[in-house]
Amino acid sequence: MAFDGITVSNIVKELSDALTGGRIYKIAQPESDEVVLTIKTTAEKGYQQKVVLSADASLPLIYATNDNKPSPMTAPVFCMVLRKHILNGRVISITQPGLERIVRFEIEHMDEMGDLRHKVLLIELMGKYSNIIFIDEENKIIDSIKHISASVSSVREVLPGREYFVPETQNKADPLNADITEFASLIRGKGMPIFKAIYSSYTGLSSICAQELCYRAGIDADKSAIALSDNEFSSLYIAFSALMTDVKNGNFKPTVAYINGKPKDYAAFDLTIWSDTEGSSSKSYDSISELLGSYYAEKNVETRIRQKSVDLRKIVQTALERNVRKLDQQMHQMQDTQKKDKYRVYGELLNVYGYSAKEGDKEITVDDYNTGKPLTIPLDPTLTASQNAKKYFDRYTKLKRTAEALEDQIKDVNEQIRHLESVSSSLDIARQEEDLTQIRMELADAGYIKKKAQEKGKRKEKITSKPFHYVSSDGFDIYVGKNNYQNDELTFKMANGGDWWFHSKGCPGSHVVLITGGKDVPDRAFEEAAALAAYYSKGKDQEKVEIDYLQRKNVKKPGGAKPGFVVYYTNYSMVIAPDISNLKEITG
Repeated sequence: MAFDGITVSNIVKELSDALTGGRIYKIAQPESDEVVLTIKTTAEKGYQQKVVLSADASLPLIYATNDNKPSPMTAPVFCMVLRKHILNGRVISITQPGLERIVRFEIEHMDEMGDLRHKVLLIELMGKYSNIIFIDEENKIIDSIKHISASVSSVREVLPGREYFVPETQNKADPLNADITEFASLIRGKGMPIFKAIYSSYTGLSSICAQELCYRAGIDADKSAIALSDNEFSSLYIAFSALMTDVKNGNFKPTVAYINGKPKDYAAFDLTIWSDTEGSSSKSYDSISELLGSYYAEKNVETRIRQKSVDLRKIVQTALERNVRKLDQQMHQMQDTQKKDKYRVYGELLNVYGYSAKEGDKEITVDDYNTGKPLTIPLDPTLTASQNAKKYFDRYTKLKRTAEALEDQIKDVNEQIRHLESVSSSLDIARQEEDLTQIRMELADAGYIKKKAQEKGKRKEKITSKPFHYVSSDGFDIYVGKNNYQNDELTFKMANGGDWWFHSKGCPGSHVVLITGGKDVPDRAFEEAAALAAYYSKGKDQEKVEIDYLQRKNVKKPGGAKPGFVVYYTNYSMVIAPDISNLKEITG
């Protein structure tokens, strides 16, 4: 996902249109690297808006929001500095230098003497170098949310009293001022893929933006820039010039592109590069802030859940690796037991023909009545023929017992591996902390986690997670289990015998139930339920997934089977893409 100069330009236009002339009503610093400005607009516009400025090294952002975020009881120093200087100040302008990933808030305020002053609050959205910097009229730094000394950066110090300047952008050109002559000189002479030549030559352009330009021009983005024909170059420049014109004129179309229901990328312009890809779709937003707030809110939730589930993932992965190693050893041992029938035959033949062996013989060749061919049997020269026969029968008996024990052990280990893989799949689809409760409980019941005494006997009151609920295009309810306990509950308690049951074939996944309500089910509903079974399986990243489906009454649970494990003997199958973008999810 590219937070590039064009995205910043879209944000600047949006904030400038809405907030220029407004007054800074509140300043908060909820995180060590994040500032939230509450700006009251002019009387004509008549509303207030929060603006989030985040210099998080992994996720630098700026967007407008209406959401509240708790702040610490004692404001950090940087927040106090901002309050001292610009609280109740008026926003004169919100601008962006060129297509740099920098946003400048010019603010007019009254100082302690009642004189009118101008300050600039700016945010640099530059990955790990991101920062929020406060400067005065003379371009001197008053303070910054991150202090950068010479020991940290030899290029630029960011400290109070130092002069502020925009960091170099690797000698890239400004695309907003490009003409065809410059474009040709920068692009055509580079021996690299065209899309890379574009984004490495111009500031503010991301890799996905460059690929989009190539797609619009009908050119292979991976083709060498040197090999561009005159017609191809002309088409590329036309696409480039048209996009830059839209940026200069403020014509934006914030869009998220999806592949099989998963967000692939976003941009401040229409993304057409994946329009020919199977399972592609897109969603446009009225504002870039709405897009960023929606997308990164989901991303932050996903990140938090993954952090919360780290301990569970480690437990599952460790147990899975241990069981896989155990299975590998058992399979090697089972392979060794294949010799048992050979030893049995040796013993039987020695009992029949052993009389012909002489004392001290190291081997004997006899006719194998099983195959009709001669067979040479190794002998222990210190033992008689009958003692050698007994020795071979003992080996046979021991290997037979080992094989029988291994069959049970291999079956048990395979079940544990299958169970752990299904738990891993459940962790992948967890959305909220509540979804992890039953998974933790399942691991405790299986002995992978030690149960806490205070948690025993409190299972029912702790379960708040419910299956996913979707409605098909034809109005049929479809439910998806989030974990093995929910799978069992959904299949054997919630669903009726005449409802339809779906599951990915040969890989872990959720139980999916299509509630018929006694009605005839159209083909489209079957396909949408199958798509859900594909999406909520380990095969979701494949183009197509094979799905088994049958009526619920034909799904059985063996006695003593692990949670989520079922058997069935007659079923239908279909192969389908894991695309659920057209399905409506019911929440709450």
